Amino acid sequence: MKIGYVRVSTQEQNTIRQEVLMKELGVEQLYIDKASGKSKDRPALKKMIHYVRQGDVVIVESISRFARNTKDLLELMEQLSEKQVAFISKKEAIDTTTPSGKFMLTIFGAVAELERDYILQRQREGIEIAKRQGKYHGRKPIQVDPAIFQKVCSRLKMGEITATAAMKQMGLKPSTFYRMTKRHGL
Repeated sequence: MKIGYVRVSTQEQNTIRQEVLMKELGVEQLYIDKASGKSKDRPALKKMIHYVRQGDVVIVESISRFARNTKDLLELMEQLSEKQVAFISKKEAIDTTTPSGKFMLTIFGAVAELERDYILQRQREGIEIAKRQGKYHGRKPIQVDPAIFQKVCSRLKMGEITATAAMKQMGLKPSTFYRMTKRHGL
């Protein structure tokens, strides 16, 4: 069975171009993620890896849609290989049913990772320049009314509420909540 995997980085981006390609290639089952490729922890990718079986072929538009670093790419390829599933990347003309295809996959995976590293480096450099010019000041710190913070934290310490309830009452995400409570020695 031909199984397609499509990914874009954000909810706002469009998958139509990749979907049209999959249809042209005769893909019978399609999995779509709208999530960053920096992690392999993506819902549709997980479902696809679980679904595929011996003899299937996973088709992607390009390696960068499948994985953004060599480690993740090789781990995903190992999972497919264990299930005896082939992999085809249309853009790079890679087909893992051939020895040269397996070799080229590793090379292109390294190139995709290098490209991602360059993007991040340029981003950091741009932020540094903007900071020196006074145009970038980073994220504004999250403010919580100190009285509310103390009240909620004292209720948490006394076991009246859970940490989840405390986060909701203050409108904080877990990482922010735990960072703030740690800073206050709680």
